[in-house]
Amino acid sequence: MTGFDLPAMDGVQHHFIELPGLRMHVAEAGAGETVLLLHGFPQHWWEWREVIPELAGHYRVICPDLRGFGWTGAPPTGYTSDQFVSDVVALLDVLDVDRVHVIGHDWGSLVAFQLCLSKPERVRTHLCLSVPPPYISFDPALVKVMWRLWFDFVLPVPLLGPWALRRTSLARFLLTNSATGGRSGWMPEDVELFAGQFRDPARAHAGSALYRSFILPTSMRMMRGTPDTRLTTRTRVLLGADDPIVRAEFIHGHEPHVDDLTIEHVADAGHFLVDDQPKAVVEHALDLFRHPPASPA
Repeated sequence: MTGFDLPAMDGVQHHFIELPGLRMHVAEAGAGETVLLLHGFPQHWWEWREVIPELAGHYRVICPDLRGFGWTGAPPTGYTSDQFVSDVVALLDVLDVDRVHVIGHDWGSLVAFQLCLSKPERVRTHLCLSVPPPYISFDPALVKVMWRLWFDFVLPVPLLGPWALRRTSLARFLLTNSATGGRSGWMPEDVELFAGQFRDPARAHAGSALYRSFILPTSMRMMRGTPDTRLTTRTRVLLGADDPIVRAEFIHGHEPHVDDLTIEHVADAGHFLVDDQPKAVVEHALDLFRHPPASPA
């Protein structure tokens, strides 16, 4: 990533892995069964800084910077659902990992859901943070909070979206403003690590393309039609109790299309659940990973 050194963390090794059309940065720690951590927007692997040490005492933890973010390459194209899943599968193949537990936050969990649906044999369990599961029904009450998502209509626009991201003030707003579920207590250096990546024009373009080609189309697809693929992966959805946008009362209609999915709240947390309550994320992860579903009778 232009202008930034990789932040240091005890016990974490960094690798740059050549995938088809992409040089991916991966932070890795621990040993044992593999846990894949997929960051959200506008973040990168450093989102997991308080989770990695706790999980690495029990598991092998791999934290990639997804295409266009952090220290991974930011090619001009490829910000689609199929490509993100292909990137993840290619990474697992290079690392010789057959199956993983996945923790995803925000759009990282949308990627994880697509992985669960298209490659269920590669995923043991999925801990989803701050986004709804696939196949929810549109709730008219969502209209009341749509104003909070004004940035969804800025970021996807060519030229305008990259321009807004390069200024970094929009990314800072998303992280720190209560209207988006952000918080005021960030360390300034962490905000700069996340927001500052978009000073690179290639990463500003990537952030806009992500919204235009993946986040908005995927979100719309989740809320319409009858699915042709059933979610069979054991999944737990965690929602911040103070998240003003993604709220439990808006999440319904998925029940006939999933095998094993539960939704739980985390107190004193907004949208940036990993940063607000890392201990709760670790506790839920360990509980989910250690209690696999019962074998069929």
